[in-house]
Amino acid sequence: MPPAPRPSAPAIAPERTSSGRYSLWRLLREGLNGQRGWSRAWVKAAPRPRYRVVIVGGGGHGLATAFYLATGHGICDVAVLERGPLGLGNVARNTTIIRSNYFQPANIRFYDFSLRLWERLERSLNFNAMVSQRGTLNLFHTEAQRDLFTRRANLMRLEGVDAAALSRAAVKALVPLVDLDNGRYPVLGGFLQPRGGTVRHDAVAWGYARGASEAGVDIVEHCAVTGIRREGERVVGVETSRGFIAADVVCLAVAGHSSELARMAGLELPIETHVLQAFVTEGVKPVLDVVLTYGAGHFYISQSDKGGLVFGGAIDGYNTYGQRGTLPMVEEVTAAAVTLLPALARVKVLRQWGGVMDMSMDGSPIISQTPLAGLVLNGGWCYGGFKAIPAGGFTTAHLIAHGAPHPVAAHLDLGRFAAGRTVDERGVGPFPYLH
Repeated sequence: MPPAPRPSAPAIAPERTSSGRYSLWRLLREGLNGQRGWSRAWVKAAPRPRYRVVIVGGGGHGLATAFYLATGHGICDVAVLERGPLGLGNVARNTTIIRSNYFQPANIRFYDFSLRLWERLERSLNFNAMVSQRGTLNLFHTEAQRDLFTRRANLMRLEGVDAAALSRAAVKALVPLVDLDNGRYPVLGGFLQPRGGTVRHDAVAWGYARGASEAGVDIVEHCAVTGIRREGERVVGVETSRGFIAADVVCLAVAGHSSELARMAGLELPIETHVLQAFVTEGVKPVLDVVLTYGAGHFYISQSDKGGLVFGGAIDGYNTYGQRGTLPMVEEVTAAAVTLLPALARVKVLRQWGGVMDMSMDGSPIISQTPLAGLVLNGGWCYGGFKAIPAGGFTTAHLIAHGAPHPVAAHLDLGRFAAGRTVDERGVGPFPYLH
């Protein structure tokens, strides 16, 4: 059920207004004024005793949900709770890739809806998120892979999504550093989604936070949720490090910690948590102007605007909530990198980080009501969380506001696991570590 009607949130007082609208005129004016006219990008709010909606998790999906609730549905009586400073969770621990080159038709539609939202995000937020549609290139190495990628590309085209086949020569022309005839897995060709690309990850968090705050949402940092209060089969609020906060609806958008938070409400989810590592090198001159993925191993790489090469691989196979990885996966990712792009052997890796992944049983996310009234889940994103932030927030906001799923996300309900309607993108069965 949608949240019960409540009085509209009070108008934002002048002192609550955040940084205001950005424009060329304002930049010029502030430059002449010694940059003294700027204020905080978002208000650092203190929690109130009660809200219409409480969103647990101040990452991309939580902030996007709050933004679309306020701007799309007029629900501004919303709090976003983040246990630490905003933007230091999984939203800042990824490889920034956006794309919609999926295999399942329902997933193609969902992720392309997200890609279309990315394409107009900066206008919607009045914020430079550095959306760069440089293209996403998937390489294949066997005739069987060629057939599989052709099927995927044809399914994408049937859904009106861009996909282009590239020959070996076209791959070499686009990415001169690629070793087409490497001894392990020679490159036979690739498929390019020209509209894919990258986005500045922390700018996404900042932009959505600023937009939600401007619309009247309370963004409460340093507020850890320690419990979820129930009355019978209904969730009525959350216990936090800053006291109890009542709510008509509680939404969990906590990335790799979904199972942990759901367990506070007595709910077991079909999710395991694994760590995913990523790496960035020292800055080099432009050498890669496309997002490149290696079909012979789970390896993907792009070049940031600072010049660093950002890359990653598969998840570590063990369950953990720790945001750190292990040496065997470092070796595996490095081997794939040097096999595909031998020149990388001469580049220094500056840093490595880990993010915790909600790995669902079918490899697809969950945007759904739960068996407990008043509890909504946005989780199970596996590898796809960052690229789906706009669509995830948009459809979760629709679910909260209307009490029914948005059509583009209807296949991502929690009940699909019990009903046998799994959305298994890779076809590997109920083994989260394989997705």
